[in-house]
Amino acid sequence: MIELNYSNLDEQTQAYLHSLSKKDVELRFGQQLWAHAKKYGLDYDELLEAETQRNLYNYKYVFNI
Repeated sequence: MIELNYSNLDEQTQAYLHSLSKKDVELRFGQQLWAHAKKYGLDYDELLEAETQRNLYNYKYVFNI
């Protein structure tokens, strides 16, 4: 079993994992992020992108070869 981190993956896989992470963040924290962005005058999309990136590094990737 080999464990690879996100930065070792090809572009297509990174884009797919990014989209999964974004959906995950929107489902779990979308309303909270929206309220936070509105309260502090932040751009929701930028805030979502930052949380998406943070969420990606919380995943554990395991690849069986």
